[in-house]
Amino acid sequence: MNNKVAVYRKEHFNAAHRLFNPAWEESKNDSVFGLCNNPNFHGHNYDIIVKVVGEPDPETGFVIDLKYLSTIIKENVLKRFDHKNLNLDTEAFKNSNPTAENIAIVIYKILREKIDAKFDLQVRLYETERNFVEYPSTI
Repeated sequence: MNNKVAVYRKEHFNAAHRLFNPAWEESKNDSVFGLCNNPNFHGHNYDIIVKVVGEPDPETGFVIDLKYLSTIIKENVLKRFDHKNLNLDTEAFKNSNPTAENIAIVIYKILREKIDAKFDLQVRLYETERNFVEYPSTI
């Protein structure tokens, strides 16, 4: 039996975006993305929950120091995306639609480079109270 434990860190950021496909006619973008296709953009108050799974260190009792995890998230995710227009102000979405799904994948890839591979990692991103995504999925 292993002693794997899941620990979570919740952070928050605000960002604007527009969902659209530049290869499509405006009418198709409106049909698919609705109000999210507003050419003047719209914003969300995103909550991000980062899940790290591993065995507690025998010396500290921590899976991962949550203060350290918070610092990694703040330095590499929040500074990059908080109070930004995701379409215009970030390299990650210059050529990618900033859907919640794509944002979660980008955040995961950023954090995966910073967190030891011995840990399992998952990102849950809340776009609204009712809409959230997880990457990688647990299915």
